[in-house]
Amino acid sequence: MNIHPKKFALFGNVYQAKKSAHVLRLLSILEKYQAEVYVQKEFFQFLTKEQKMDLQVAGTFEEDNFEADMVLSMGGDGTFLKAASHVGNKNIPILGINTGRLGFLADVSPEELEETFEDIYKNNYKIEDRSVLQVTSEGQPLKSTPFGLNEIAVLKRDSSSMITIHTSINGAYLTTYQADGLVIATPTGSTAYSLSIGGPVIVPHSNTIAITPVAPHSLNIRPIVINDDWEITLDVESRSHNFLVAIDGRSETCREGTRLVIRKADYNIKVVKRHNHIFFHTLRDKMMWGADSRG
Repeated sequence: MNIHPKKFALFGNVYQAKKSAHVLRLLSILEKYQAEVYVQKEFFQFLTKEQKMDLQVAGTFEEDNFEADMVLSMGGDGTFLKAASHVGNKNIPILGINTGRLGFLADVSPEELEETFEDIYKNNYKIEDRSVLQVTSEGQPLKSTPFGLNEIAVLKRDSSSMITIHTSINGAYLTTYQADGLVIATPTGSTAYSLSIGGPVIVPHSNTIAITPVAPHSLNIRPIVINDDWEITLDVESRSHNFLVAIDGRSETCREGTRLVIRKADYNIKVVKRHNHIFFHTLRDKMMWGADSRG
């Protein structure tokens, strides 16, 4: 059931100085609805100290130390992923406001702000549940949060040769990938890194996971799509004796011999969508399907 949000938590992109003026308009709109707005501390300092903005907000917060009825992500899909990592299992819906090019997650443009919040306060919006991946490591604990909304990738180090990834699904051996890496993606992540390496586009809510190699040594190796309630086990060999694990772009080094187990997390991320924002429309726009490029 949709709610009338009273309290918002705002995340933003500190690298888009020219786009930060949209924040003032957002706060002005929310003021009309007598909403409380709390701003992530790093973003607040960027706006007030570097951009010299005079912001009237209810307060600031750090990391995941916040409570709200709705989270606002102002930036692109990268900012949305950052917000989602802090929301975690709080079960708070996230609205993505895009201040750059159209995104799959952040798909509300600044020009749509007024009508979007008008719809929200009329309960005229939908909330989509998006699955999350979780990785656990045997042999070396991971330092960063082990949950990814888009993907979990196993990659070679910059200067090393390709890595060998022994892969099993539900305990049954699948294959051994010799490649620059392997990307395990949710349907949400299928239009991100996974797509750029030849992975399939997967419609949200498909209850599947895509496994796609990065620059495989064998041209016979192809992406594979599996049920999202299956468990993936990876054992990695590397000449440099280490490799990278990247979770939604947050990467860290693991030692060779560290076993990784990837499965669906026990919570979803809730994404706020306007009723007229449909995945296939965004897909056509982003992929330029049907565009005539003949000039």
